[in-house]
Amino acid sequence: MATFVLVPGHWLGAWVWDEVAAPLRAAGHDVHAVSLTGVAERAGEASPDVDVDTHADDTVRVIEDGDLTDVVLVVHSGGNMAATAAADRVPGRIARVVYVDSGPMPTGLAGIDFHDPETRAALERRVAEDGDGWMIPVPPFDPSADPVNLEGLSPEQLAAMRRRGTPQPFGTATQRAARPVPIPDTPRALIASTIPLGVVRQAAEAGDPMFALMAGPGWTYRELPTGHWPMLSRPRDLAALLDELSAPA
Repeated sequence: MATFVLVPGHWLGAWVWDEVAAPLRAAGHDVHAVSLTGVAERAGEASPDVDVDTHADDTVRVIEDGDLTDVVLVVHSGGNMAATAAADRVPGRIARVVYVDSGPMPTGLAGIDFHDPETRAALERRVAEDGDGWMIPVPPFDPSADPVNLEGLSPEQLAAMRRRGTPQPFGTATQRAARPVPIPDTPRALIASTIPLGVVRQAAEAGDPMFALMAGPGWTYRELPTGHWPMLSRPRDLAALLDELSAPA
């Protein structure tokens, strides 16, 4: 039996992991899905002060309050910053960090830096115009406009994402990473869905700062071709990979 802590990406709460958590629990694992401050059922806690540190605190609290050890910390998408910071704070409790279509950032970079200048400018406009300057509005989740990321999602799943999604505190995308020196040598894994592993490895080996920490000793790689939300589009396949990756490194 392994202990999983599942951290969602932007706009969504613990519920997004339901179809992954069920088969993991059926296999005998202990599973804790997290809803982060200011998002989902905790939307009432949102404020301009919510940032990466806030969400790292949430994640560490789940681990420490539950006295969890040998944790397989699974993080999706924009939750990467908080989960990485949490793993850095309590490395003795973490067996492996699994990044689902995501990855760790080096010191000095923020989540928003992953976007090209045009996309970043558009996001900043949306926050200024529709998010009161400190919230990222929920996207339309329109597969005609975003077919790659939304591949494999049913109309019902897309409707649930629109209905249950909540604005994301902008500080979680703009606060820059501050990694310890040295970075803990916790085993890490990548489950790539929208970016082929070959592309990730090539970018990492070329020194691209967005991928620089996604290669080298301690990494395990798996590919799960689908859209950006495999916990919805291929939940059983994702659960099977997580079950496999829960074996001791």
